[in-house]
Amino acid sequence: MDAMLGKRFRKLREAAGFTQAQVAEFLGVDQSCVSKFEAEERQFSMDLLMKAANLFACSLDALFEENESHGPIPMDVRVTGISDEELEVIAAMNQLALNLAYMQDLLGGERG
Repeated sequence: MDAMLGKRFRKLREAAGFTQAQVAEFLGVDQSCVSKFEAEERQFSMDLLMKAANLFACSLDALFEENESHGPIPMDVRVTGISDEELEVIAAMNQLALNLAYMQDLLGGERG
């Protein structure tokens, strides 16, 4: 896998406003696994990367390509603790937003 993947993962996680512990809970791994992945001492499966990309509201390209521009979908979360169920809802909403943006791009329309 890409040698910079862990660093980009961390950057996207932080931009989305999630802690390592929250992402670990969502992915079903230990927090130490996320830490080691970000330090590029461990690899994640493609399934975990796809699940994380949905949570971060980005494409897999944003994880794998250094020059891929990505701005997180603005979201105002006003709770101190986010449950795994709430993270699942956030990931599903992000995936819907990404799908809509992709369809608009295909149709040549502007995002609104």
